[in-house]
Amino acid sequence: MQPDKKTLLLPILLITVGSGWLLTVLGVAPGIDWVWTLGLAMVGFVTFVVGGIDKVTIVVGPFFILASTLSILRQTNRISFDMEVPILVILSGVLLLIARLPVIPLPKWIIIDTNLDKQSTKE
Repeated sequence: MQPDKKTLLLPILLITVGSGWLLTVLGVAPGIDWVWTLGLAMVGFVTFVVGGIDKVTIVVGPFFILASTLSILRQTNRISFDMEVPILVILSGVLLLIARLPVIPLPKWIIIDTNLDKQSTKE
């Protein structure tokens, strides 16, 4: 029996939050809100683990991963909030364009009824 992918969420979340906490305690990256930042990254990675790669996850996953990276840069005063938001808006547009590529599959939960398409063209 293959273990359910959803059971990976809690252990991975604990490892990432603990790693961020340790980085703060060791002084490697003090002053970063690791719960928020790593939470963003985990949403991005878990999107791929649970959903695979499709037109939805190819937008959601990288968006949250980059949002996490930009959050670290903002919290360490390398970029400002005024830069972070436009970068995320640009990224959203780029990811939506990538999702339109025909090589990226539709999500499995989208059901396309070809009979409805045939009926609408006959009318």
